[in-house]
Amino acid sequence: MTPDLDRSFGNLTPEFMLDALDAAGLYGDGRMLQLNSYENRVLQLHLEDGRIAVAKFYRPGRWTDTQILEEHLFALELAAAEVPVASPWTLADIKGQLKLSGRPATLAHFGDQRFAVTPRQGGRAPELDDPEVLTWIGRLLARLHLVGRQRPFEHRLSWVGAEPGQIARDWLLANQTLPVEVASAWETVVNACLARIQTAFDAIPDLQLLRLHGDCHPGNILWTPDHGPHFVDLDDAVTGPAVQDLWMLLSGDALATRQQLACVLEGYETVAKFDRRELKLIEPLRTLRMIHHSAWLAKRWGDPAFPRAFPWFGTPNYWHDQVAKLNEQLEAMRPADEVVLDNFRDDDIAFDEGFK
Repeated sequence: MTPDLDRSFGNLTPEFMLDALDAAGLYGDGRMLQLNSYENRVLQLHLEDGRIAVAKFYRPGRWTDTQILEEHLFALELAAAEVPVASPWTLADIKGQLKLSGRPATLAHFGDQRFAVTPRQGGRAPELDDPEVLTWIGRLLARLHLVGRQRPFEHRLSWVGAEPGQIARDWLLANQTLPVEVASAWETVVNACLARIQTAFDAIPDLQLLRLHGDCHPGNILWTPDHGPHFVDLDDAVTGPAVQDLWMLLSGDALATRQQLACVLEGYETVAKFDRRELKLIEPLRTLRMIHHSAWLAKRWGDPAFPRAFPWFGTPNYWHDQVAKLNEQLEAMRPADEVVLDNFRDDDIAFDEGFK
């Protein structure tokens, strides 16, 4: 795998980013910090007026302006409903150097780059071994989903059925990403997985879809002792079933996962209804993410940051391991072995004394 060098952020130096923010009248006091982000370039900046801003420069070609603005409007709706999320500031073209988009204007073009600015919202990683934390996060997700149900996305991606996995599969095969010796085995197991993913979605014909956070893993949630959890951003917001925002919070063995799920649902269902049939989509959604993740890494391999961060990707061992893991997922999605999660109740679980 020898992709061309990705020059999407070739001119995105700290000086460029500061010039872009200056053009919007956001003047730094000299203190800045580049924050971790694989997909975008993110800068934390202390402003002269005392505020602390987080500027996100979007990877060119990933989202259209329309898709980004839909994300921004969703964040603004959430903020208006007092759901804690960093919503974008309205920007101004102070020096005549920006092209502004959106109503309100939350997206700016500076040269060949696009950026948005939000306030900094600090915090630490949530302690997911604490049932009270999981219950609080469940309530927060329900509040987000209540807003998400109010109107649909028109331009963001849809995370429903096998289609996202089919797109990832087709891209990987068309770009000859896999080693020859494992390509056939990988394609065979992926095709079998995609068939079972689609079957699982088809089994819920009246599945309710809504606007979602989309990438709700623990790294995208911050916790403060006084105010609890809040979402970092909505960069991966999609249309999909509510369970997509729940399953990535779960980890460990089967008992630990059921305990965590009980806590999340306890909080969620105090605020909003949850269709328990969606729990049967957890393994299909996990499988979908695995296939998509391989394609995401391959597409970004020309960005020098990716080989440094993921040196194991693309080797024959990586792909053989993926075949093995996908075969495990194929078994986990086998209809005859489904756990009857739609009848799952909190009182079905015997909690360890140290857990609850």
